Amino acid sequence: MDSSQQLPTDAELRVLQVLWEAGPQTVREVHERLSGEKDVRYTTVLKILQNMLRKGLVLRDDSDRSHIFEAAVSEARTTSRLLDDVTHRVFGGSTGELVLRALSSQRASEGDLEKIREVLAALEDDS
Repeated sequence: MDSSQQLPTDAELRVLQVLWEAGPQTVREVHERLSGEKDVRYTTVLKILQNMLRKGLVLRDDSDRSHIFEAAVSEARTTSRLLDDVTHRVFGGSTGELVLRALSSQRASEGDLEKIREVLAALEDDS
């Protein structure tokens, strides 16, 4: 995904999460997965996927009668871009402020804290 590509909306991100977790899906399959979480119409899912196709967020295989959609963007790159966006818009570009706010607003598990310590240690070693 290049930097000119638009970030996904919340609804588009949820559809991407379905595609990342389950792989290529028909509109009906995406709709069924999303319907288990909340009331969402088939036509709404279809419209979201059409918009995502236009934005370059998904690819469509229309060689069969049921069109198959798959993510055109990676989960890692998308989440990095979303995090960069929040960091710049909300925290003035300060990664430290983002991390401090995240750690102070919600209790981190011991496993998460251990991962954070490992990342900090690796960053100190690189300095």
